[in-house]
Amino acid sequence: MLKNDLYIGLISGTSVDGVDCVLVSFTDDKPDLIASYFEESSTELRERILTLCEGTTFELHTLGETDVAVGKWFATAVNNLLASAKVKAANIRAIGSHGQTIWHQPTGDNPFSQQIGNPNIIAQLTGITTVADFRQRDMAVGGQGAPLAPLLHRQVFQSRSVDRAVINIGGIANVTLLPTNGACLAFDSGPGNMLMDYWIGKHQKKRFDKNGEWASTGSGNKELLARFLNDSYFELCPPKSTGRELFSGPWLERKLEEFGQPIEPVDVQATLIDCTVASIVNAVSGLFSPEEIYVCGGGTHNEVLMSKLKSAMSYAKVFTTSQLRIDPDWVEAISFAWMAKQTIEGNKVDTSAFTGASEPVVLGGVFSL
Repeated sequence: MLKNDLYIGLISGTSVDGVDCVLVSFTDDKPDLIASYFEESSTELRERILTLCEGTTFELHTLGETDVAVGKWFATAVNNLLASAKVKAANIRAIGSHGQTIWHQPTGDNPFSQQIGNPNIIAQLTGITTVADFRQRDMAVGGQGAPLAPLLHRQVFQSRSVDRAVINIGGIANVTLLPTNGACLAFDSGPGNMLMDYWIGKHQKKRFDKNGEWASTGSGNKELLARFLNDSYFELCPPKSTGRELFSGPWLERKLEEFGQPIEPVDVQATLIDCTVASIVNAVSGLFSPEEIYVCGGGTHNEVLMSKLKSAMSYAKVFTTSQLRIDPDWVEAISFAWMAKQTIEGNKVDTSAFTGASEPVVLGGVFSL
C-alpha cells in the first residue's frame, strides 16, 4: 500500500450509540474497505450529548467541554482502528469526520447545522490531517447540509441498466433514488431507529431493540400510526432533512398524549416500527418505482423492520448493500472517507439533487498537521 493511499471515515449518528470508524482505499473513486472499528459511547458522554440535543437550557461550558470530549472519543476510535489494522498514521492521507450532530435547523432566516467533535483535537491526537464540517459549506450556498451520504450512493451504487433506491436506516432514515437516467434525488424520509431507541430506553433501560425482539411481541395500532404520520414534515417536498430536534422523545410523548387512549408500551414499540416503514414506503412510492432496493445502516439488524419493509415494497427486490459488496454497517462512514478524499483533492461536489445547494463546492474544512 502506497503512502497516503488510505483514508479514514468517522461518524456518530443520531442514535449516539457509538462512532463508526473505517479505513478505506480508493480505485477510481470506488472504495475498498480495509478495516473497520466501532467505539461505543460511554453512558456519561452519551447523556451529555443527548442533553445538548434537547435544545433546552444548558451552560455554555457544557457545549465546549463536550465538543472536546467527542473529539477525544473520535481520536481514540481512529487510534484503536490503526492499532487493530497494524497501519501507521503516516500512511493515512486524511480523516473525514462528520462529527456528532446536536442540532439541525436547515430552514429559516439563518439556517444552520451544528456538529461537535473538535477536529483540531482529532488531528493532534492522531497525527493525521482531518477534514470536518462538511455541512457548513453546503449550507453557505443554500443547501440543507444533509443528507450527504447519498453522494457515495450515487458514486458506487447507481446502475445504467436498473432503477435503484438506497435506504439508509440510522437514527433518521434517508432515501436515495437512483434512476438509470441519472436524475438522482435524496432526502430524509423521517424517523429510523431513533424513536424506537428512545422508547425501549425509557421502558427497558436498553439502548436499542436487538433484532426487533421486543417489538415482535407487540401489535401495531393503526390509529396511533395515523397520528404519528400526521406530521407536516412528511408532507414537505424535497429537499428536506431532519433530526433529533424534531423526531425526539418529546415528539413521541406529545403524540401519545394526543392519542389519549391506554396502550401497552410494547404495542407502541411495534407501532414505531410501522411508522418507520410507512414513512419510507410513502417517501419512495410517491416519487419513484425502483426495481431494486438496497438497505444499509443499523436498521438492517432489526429483523422485524426488514421483514415489514420487504413486504411493503414487494414490487421490488430488496437486499442489503452487502449484495453490492459494501457492508451495510459501514456505508455512512465510508461516505465521509470518500468526501475527505474529494476535499483533499480540491474537487467540487454537486449536492444540488440531495440538499438543494445552488452550486457545486468543495465540502469541509481542512485541519492540517
